[in-house]
Amino acid sequence: MEQISDIRPSPIAGQWYPGHPEKLAQTIDKLVSDASPEDFPGRIIGLIAPHAGYAYSGGIAAQAFRQVLGASFARVVIVSPMHHPIAGSVLTSAHQAYETPLGVVPIDRGFINALGQLVPLTPVRRDPEHSLEIELPFLQRVLTGPFELVPLMLRDQTVDMANRLGKAIAQVVGAGTDTLLVASSDLSHFYTDPVARRLDRVVLDQIVAYEPEIVIQIEDQGRGFACGRGAIATVLIAAREMGAAHTMVVGYGTSGDTSGDFQRVVGYGAAVVYGDN
Repeated sequence: MEQISDIRPSPIAGQWYPGHPEKLAQTIDKLVSDASPEDFPGRIIGLIAPHAGYAYSGGIAAQAFRQVLGASFARVVIVSPMHHPIAGSVLTSAHQAYETPLGVVPIDRGFINALGQLVPLTPVRRDPEHSLEIELPFLQRVLTGPFELVPLMLRDQTVDMANRLGKAIAQVVGAGTDTLLVASSDLSHFYTDPVARRLDRVVLDQIVAYEPEIVIQIEDQGRGFACGRGAIATVLIAAREMGAAHTMVVGYGTSGDTSGDFQRVVGYGAAVVYGDN
């Protein structure tokens, strides 16, 4: 394999998750082993996972990634929000690969080039975004064999963009079954624990009902919040085009569960998107 030299360096390793390869692998393996496997009657097409530091949301994220332990995918499309004021509606990496302490993950430039013909993409270099990268070490540990990455970071989290991008992703994927979709999102931020749980239940209920547009709309209505609402909706729309018909919430909690501070919490949910067969 040709050596990759243009690699996006990690801005969060050693801060949001362990920076030492052995410690990181042990941390993820323990989180995943503590998670519970679920039975799915159909093919898993997508996951929804939180993106806080592993000390806070790692256990919830592991509930999602546990469901693909030992699976093999040639490609993983991760859709996340872009928390930083970088211009562009949909951003992607201009690098050839991402790097974590567990190794290099090549970017599927062919897929990105094809997707860019359908939806305008803004390439960026050395981006500081944590919400996409934080999912990579889990994927590196649970999936069997190498995979290529399609990184997509949203500043435009409207219903229109979610529909356009979701359908475009599915179109580029085509009839293959070798692509896993991952939506990266936390839920409500900085409410008391009881209020957060009430608000988060509204979002999770819409995910279970497979209502991607409403996941976005309920934030405008003040009924529930998800910083990656557009990412969730995009993955649900793409997965539906790829044959998904169902979702299952496999994990939920708040930062209070680990910090002990229940006055200002962040909500975390994990879900699996799957088809009928």
